[in-house]
Amino acid sequence: MSGFSLDLTEEQRDLRDWVRGFATEVVRPAAAEWDEREATPWPVIREAAAIGLYGFESLAEMYGDPTGLSLQLANEELFRGDAGIGMALFGTHLAVAGIFAAGTPDQLAEWVPRCFGDTEEPRVAAFCVSEPDAGSDVSAMRTRARYDEARDEWVLNGQKAWITNGGIAGVHVVVAAVDPALGARGQAAFVVPPGTTGLTGGPKIRKLGLRASHTADVFLDDVRVPGHCLLGGRDRLEHRLARAREGGKAKGQAAMATFEVSRPTVAAQALGIAQAAYEYALDYAGQREAFGRPIVDNQSIAFALADLRTELDAVRLLIWRAAWMGRNEKPFTAAEGSMSKLRAGELAVRATEKAVQILGGAGYSRDHPVERMYRDAKIYTIFEGTSEIQRLVIARAITGRQLR
Repeated sequence: MSGFSLDLTEEQRDLRDWVRGFATEVVRPAAAEWDEREATPWPVIREAAAIGLYGFESLAEMYGDPTGLSLQLANEELFRGDAGIGMALFGTHLAVAGIFAAGTPDQLAEWVPRCFGDTEEPRVAAFCVSEPDAGSDVSAMRTRARYDEARDEWVLNGQKAWITNGGIAGVHVVVAAVDPALGARGQAAFVVPPGTTGLTGGPKIRKLGLRASHTADVFLDDVRVPGHCLLGGRDRLEHRLARAREGGKAKGQAAMATFEVSRPTVAAQALGIAQAAYEYALDYAGQREAFGRPIVDNQSIAFALADLRTELDAVRLLIWRAAWMGRNEKPFTAAEGSMSKLRAGELAVRATEKAVQILGGAGYSRDHPVERMYRDAKIYTIFEGTSEIQRLVIARAITGRQLR
């Protein structure tokens, strides 16, 4: 007789321990160097590819987990090692999620492996949605896609902003407006293959955190891609546009469908940062002495750590629930994916701030990693939908009203 259980399977535990070992032995020792250099850690990416952690096969195994937990476990452990290097490795997965959300089986088979390259020459991929004047408001997108029927090509023009791996990626997945009058319902996603003329990347943006992860603007100047690079195909797009023009409910909006898939995974990344900060502060508080005893013996410190541990476990359960629902196609009737991302992002900021406070002056110095964790955490209340946007999504779901 089988019953309800939160125990991880043997395969899930093995995956968690494998990623944790890589994060501990390879990622953490390299974290400070690549944060300081503000450069893509290609040696670490090559090492991850060599052991099979970075690539199509490992991702397929994670996606194949019917519980939806494997991808979250891997993200939490890798980002527990370091968020900047973690994003350099897992930033490609957002482009993969874009292909997965909108593409056909044939397109998945063709493009997902090319997002990673191979063990000899690993590559990264980029998902291009945000624009200078269209961040959370994807309906304001100005990038356009025009179909050239005579050549069976799509022509893309526009500018994307704040793109992870933008310009250095092999494969770029670009969301563009096909029918601007329909807003977000008139958009589609396109694969831009490596070396396509007209796509260029701007200079790397110097950021507060996640400095090992490359972020840049992407410019599209008459970028021509073959017709088969439209994710989902033209027939599906025309059907969706026709429904939208008739006032019917449109399914599969290119940008939002990807974010729905990715939110629990992004939440797991934030959780990893929070977990690392908590563990470091707990260990430090047990060793650091003041007034003749370890500072953890003070209730103010012990209670703060108790609160963090409680929140970590609560957020992990939110993530696991959302991941299971997404994997098993259970509708997010109360925006459960947004719930997980909201709570995880805010916990990461709170946990890292508290870790710095517990370490005191030492936490403010670069001699301890909580300073870097503190900087890395903030973006999780901003990108992939700000905390305010997540609350709006949740509020709309639970009230049934189109709040603004």
